[in-house]
Amino acid sequence: MAQLQRLVVSPTQIAAEQIALTPAQQHYLGHVLRLRSGDRFIAMNGLGQSWLVALTTQAATAKILEAMQTQTELPISVTLLMALPKNGMDEVVRQVTELGIDQIVPILSDRSLLKPSPQKLDRWQRIAQEAAEQSERQMVPGVQAPQTWGEALQIWNTQHSICYICAERGMRSHLLSCLQALSAEEWSRGITIAIGCEGGWTEAEIERAIAVGYQPVSLGARILRAVTAPVVALSLVSAVLEENAPQISEPT
Repeated sequence: MAQLQRLVVSPTQIAAEQIALTPAQQHYLGHVLRLRSGDRFIAMNGLGQSWLVALTTQAATAKILEAMQTQTELPISVTLLMALPKNGMDEVVRQVTELGIDQIVPILSDRSLLKPSPQKLDRWQRIAQEAAEQSERQMVPGVQAPQTWGEALQIWNTQHSICYICAERGMRSHLLSCLQALSAEEWSRGITIAIGCEGGWTEAEIERAIAVGYQPVSLGARILRAVTAPVVALSLVSAVLEENAPQISEPT
């Protein structure tokens, strides 16, 4: 099958084998992509389901032709806790979505300078949706409301998943070595990775994370920019996961 455009739709738009398209979607399909009646595209609900659909003559609806079975998701849940950088969060959201992230949690750390508005959060969620469509994912990652480090550690700790905090200083085990040493049972719990902003985490923040079960890890001998580190970390996670997918259980 030729590569088809993917479009995220709300589950509420789907009824009786038809998808009711919003005015914005109609404009995008008809005026930007120049699709006509009978032309096909892939509709996805962002929750793991997708369908091959065709535009109807009314152009306000699309008819569901068949369910798609393509599997493009990582076999476990992966969460990124990202201390907000001064610049570049748009690209972080876009790139980690392409790499298979499940949730993105912006963190207001001690060294964070950015205090995002609700409009910025909406923008990041739109970027995640666009990146999910472009990378042929079945899920759209959730971008959570910004949290303080203390608030985040109450939720994202070893009661939730296997947790790592990337710390650029000190003698740390490499993240790749830690991931390769995990058992299938440990993988099935899911992975949480915390990345600092410019200047990294403070020692106090690292100690708080260790106290709730985080393992400090390194991403290599070089100091990475705040917006580069999450891409490196998620590349390692997705590579190890996809290499060992048959041995790793689905999360319960």
